Amino acid sequence: MGAVILPDLGTEILIPVCAVIGIAFALFQWLLVSKVKLTAGRDSATEAPGKNGYNDSLIEEEEGINDHNVVLKCAEIQNAISEGSTSFLFTMYKYVGIFMVAFAILIFLFLGSVEGFSTSHQPCTYDETKMCKPALATALFSTIAFILGGITSVISGFLGMKIATYANARTTLEARKGVGKAFITAFRSGAVMGFLLAANGLLVLYITINLFKIYYGDDWGGLFEAITGYGLGGSSMALFGRVGGGIYTKAADVGADLVGKVERNIPEDDPRNPAVIADNVGDNVGDIAGMGSDLFGSYAEASCAALVVASISSFGVNHEFTPMLFPLIISSVGLLVCLLTTLFATDFFEIKLVKEIEPALKKQLVISTALMTVGIAIVSWIALPASFTIFNFGEQKDVKNWQLFLCVAVGLWAGLIIGFVTEYYTSNAYSPVQDVADSCRTGAATNVIFGLALGYKSVIIPIFAIAISIFVSFSFAAMYGVAVAALGMLSTIATGLAIDAYGPISDNAGGIAEMAGMSHRIRERTDALDAAGNTTAAIGKGFAIGSAALVSLALFGAFVSRAGITTVDVLTPKVFIGLLVGSMLPYWFSAMTMKSVGSAALKMVEEVRRQFNTIPGLMEGTAKPDYATCVTISTDASIKEMIPPGALVMLTPLIVGIFFGVETLSGVLAGSLVSGVQIAISASNTGGAWDNAKKYIEAGASEHARSLGPKGSDPHKAAVIGDTIGDPLKDTSGPSLNILIKLMAVESLVFAPFFATHGGLLFKI
Repeated sequence: MGAVILPDLGTEILIPVCAVIGIAFALFQWLLVSKVKLTAGRDSATEAPGKNGYNDSLIEEEEGINDHNVVLKCAEIQNAISEGSTSFLFTMYKYVGIFMVAFAILIFLFLGSVEGFSTSHQPCTYDETKMCKPALATALFSTIAFILGGITSVISGFLGMKIATYANARTTLEARKGVGKAFITAFRSGAVMGFLLAANGLLVLYITINLFKIYYGDDWGGLFEAITGYGLGGSSMALFGRVGGGIYTKAADVGADLVGKVERNIPEDDPRNPAVIADNVGDNVGDIAGMGSDLFGSYAEASCAALVVASISSFGVNHEFTPMLFPLIISSVGLLVCLLTTLFATDFFEIKLVKEIEPALKKQLVISTALMTVGIAIVSWIALPASFTIFNFGEQKDVKNWQLFLCVAVGLWAGLIIGFVTEYYTSNAYSPVQDVADSCRTGAATNVIFGLALGYKSVIIPIFAIAISIFVSFSFAAMYGVAVAALGMLSTIATGLAIDAYGPISDNAGGIAEMAGMSHRIRERTDALDAAGNTTAAIGKGFAIGSAALVSLALFGAFVSRAGITTVDVLTPKVFIGLLVGSMLPYWFSAMTMKSVGSAALKMVEEVRRQFNTIPGLMEGTAKPDYATCVTISTDASIKEMIPPGALVMLTPLIVGIFFGVETLSGVLAGSLVSGVQIAISASNTGGAWDNAKKYIEAGASEHARSLGPKGSDPHKAAVIGDTIGDPLKDTSGPSLNILIKLMAVESLVFAPFFATHGGLLFKI
């Protein structure tokens, strides 16, 4: 097998040290953002001048630059957004907490009953000559891991929301000094979230493994089976965060747009619009908190899938600690690579012009991917033996360390390809979105037709990228190869999240500029930041969906191994009916989430209309709208409406496993994976394209765009309608689907021992 260059002690130091460096870097970035003061008075004029210009003598004296009222107004709006976001998340976590306790009890009872709650040692699942820890221990430790995963996921989302609401007004104020300053503030804030989340996820997982090891000792198969609960906890919280947050943000957005822009002809984020605060709160709870929990879930599950397969391969059988933790070492090196990459955007190159924003964000992806390829090569060389065996459906497959390097690298580069294809189809710099904008000349109907066609077409290349990476990684290292390919795609998660969180922060900054009555030039700058952010958000969703496909396939492989199925035969009726039902589930789930947004938006539109019609002086700007009622409508709707889609995803594997057995369940998982990925990519890209087509017309940057504008023209109104239809597609249904795919797979894996022992009741009759 050959020795490993990196000693076990080196691994024990490397992983926690990288995680701590990640957390320290996040706190340092937060400190830099906090230097932008939100109190009246000259901006930090007393401090020493720094390169990033927190305290440069102001380059251009603009109208309102020293206006204390503007600063106070920004602080007041920021406060309202922050309070709304916090209160919504606390309300949601209360309900989710009850679910978490109930589901934890369910895990314990189901897994404990596998051996009739016996406390005596059992023959091991994969090697009956050895004795392993009792099933009751797996039940208890899986439950603990589930709760830990859930709590980490909730904290990840909450911290992300806090930093975003802290940074939005600061970005607005920095925009007075130029677009470069505002970009740096928004990007640093995104980096705080990215690094905190990636480092926390890694650290908690590493500590959990070491604590569980005290009890499990040499039984690594049992240890890493229990760890899968961590992935389940992370993803189940993410599901409610994504769905609840998505319904909240889109109900407010659709309500604000339809009445404000289309009926009343007032600008976006106009303070006269009653739904405007709810809309800005929604950006934080949906796009930031939901996205954070979602990518944390992907990361946790990819790690768990890789660890489960490794524990029954030569790494686990021979108790080789460093190769066993190879998935965690990839993530540790990823943190260091992302740290270096972030400095390229904030310190090495300064942005001065609007047109430099999008290339700077794209460079982040390219630089992190290139550096990470080198990082993976080094890690594969020092942390893996020259050759080893990987468990492959009942037999061991010989693998070389360079083959595993290629598995991780193919996932990493597939992620970049998916990111760039998504950008091509959703950025208004390229022809697809410009064609959609052009179709608005003849009204909303042609805009919708063009947008849908674009979404379907945008699926082609990402699916080929995912298919090739699955083929390559599976050929080299079976299911373990697929799991590390998913980790490769997620290895630059800190940079991916920084770019992703930057979007909603810029969006909020624009909203605050409009509400605070700042000048047209400042709004233009925040709009430029926001348009780039829209595209990067679409890239982030592409990453999330691509990694979800690989993660769920890896979990599927681990489930099939654990449930003792040697082949999944599509020609058997049991499996085929599962395939059909599984591929229907994403449609059922999307229908639920779309209708939830629709019915919540209906209430919102009625309320906004009522206020415009009954509050005297509201349109003239002499009276204040009632923002709180709109916030309440969004909160109540999202809490109530997130439960049915959540129940559909959580209960399907349990019902299928118990009544129809593991073969049918394997069909359901395969079906939901195959159809879910397609719908998720097309929904996200269609919505993103409609949004940017509208922004293309509004910005009027080219001759073509000006011929379609200005704001309020018929083509612009058609574009707003397209954008409104796309909102639930790109921010509720699309992003939630990748959680559906992963969550059903990881849940099946956690409950696999129970299904294998007691499942398939209907076929036993």
